Amino acid sequence: MAVSTPVSLPVSARPATPDGLWFGKDLSTPEPIPEDAIERAVALMRSGRLHRYGEQGSGYPEPSLLEQDYAAYVGSKYCVAVSSCGAAMFIALRALGVKPGDKVLTCTFTLSPVPGAIAHAGAEAVLVETTADYLTDLADLERKAATSGAKVFLLSHMRGHIADLQAVRAICDRYGIAVVEDCAHTMGAKWDGKHTGTWGMVGCYSAQTYKHINAGEGGLLVTDDDDVAAQAILMSGCYMMYDQHILKPSAEVFERWKYVTPNFSMRMSNLAASLLRPQISQLADRGRRWNHIYATLARELGKVEHLSVPARPPQEEFVASSIQFTLDLTPAQIERFLKECNARGLYVKWFGTPAPVAFTSNYEHWHYMKGKPDIPNSKAVLNQLFDLRTPLSLTDDDCVLIGRIVAVACALAAAN
Repeated sequence: MAVSTPVSLPVSARPATPDGLWFGKDLSTPEPIPEDAIERAVALMRSGRLHRYGEQGSGYPEPSLLEQDYAAYVGSKYCVAVSSCGAAMFIALRALGVKPGDKVLTCTFTLSPVPGAIAHAGAEAVLVETTADYLTDLADLERKAATSGAKVFLLSHMRGHIADLQAVRAICDRYGIAVVEDCAHTMGAKWDGKHTGTWGMVGCYSAQTYKHINAGEGGLLVTDDDDVAAQAILMSGCYMMYDQHILKPSAEVFERWKYVTPNFSMRMSNLAASLLRPQISQLADRGRRWNHIYATLARELGKVEHLSVPARPPQEEFVASSIQFTLDLTPAQIERFLKECNARGLYVKWFGTPAPVAFTSNYEHWHYMKGKPDIPNSKAVLNQLFDLRTPLSLTDDDCVLIGRIVAVACALAAAN
């Protein structure tokens, strides 16, 4: 089934619809960068010192200060600032000893940088099933942990949905599997009072524009392991100037690794770090605002026939920068639903799309993966899974309007 990419039209191009409903806002609009971050970035640009490492000079660079701040925020021993969350995941896999040809467990419901990091390490992804509430299928994880030979589970908290991390750790510990958490969508989120990213061996976070803090692009890797931290610093590209990190293992640990660890040039710049440091203090407030929007949208979408929003478990302290829902519709009806939403200026993303679209893709689009994945249930879940960004600019009235548009589009599609 061919589905055209929905495109939000500008208000000036608002078409006439029989019901008069029109949204027309850009759901990808980020929060502005804080003024103190802008001032610091401008001062850095005037100095010209944008690279994090310097052969001369005193004091610590911005990324080292950011690492210190973020490690304190999540409660980890080390943090390494890198160029992206994808870079953090790749470095994590390499630091844990993943070699070409190795198997790495990962989630079916995720985005392309996750299998991309596995491919970058030369490894093979083994996909674990996704449940109807968008979480890792623990029974399938147990089965594949026991049979795959994988020594790492790259767990994606996709779109902020957090699996039972006690159960995940119990399964992985039973089979000697290290957990690496992809927390691109869960910065500030917790499971049972403990930050995501601190449950496994390594946590990886994103500072891309559409995430919880914004430097355009950037990543953070956290760990409590001395050897992982030393390798991460070296791999990120410190040019042996690891003394310029505030948080670092002892010199003896670096001696073990400095001659055998490649420099992959994946470090964060001074400029990106200067933009991010003031935003850490805003995470709690942003989380409250995002979750209010999520609750309002979930209430409105919950009124729509043929639509369901999964319940969130009480242990999950999520930070909802987007909302997902399932539609019990046929493929032809889904095509009509997307068309009707787009006609009313509402851009809805669909994870069952036959071709990859923008930030939406699924495992059927990753042709570089070897073999046919053993995931009979996940495709059915993704075929009916939809996604809306929730910018912090959304008002309660916006949420009500979105609910009305989705309801009308659903009714028209169901009658198709």
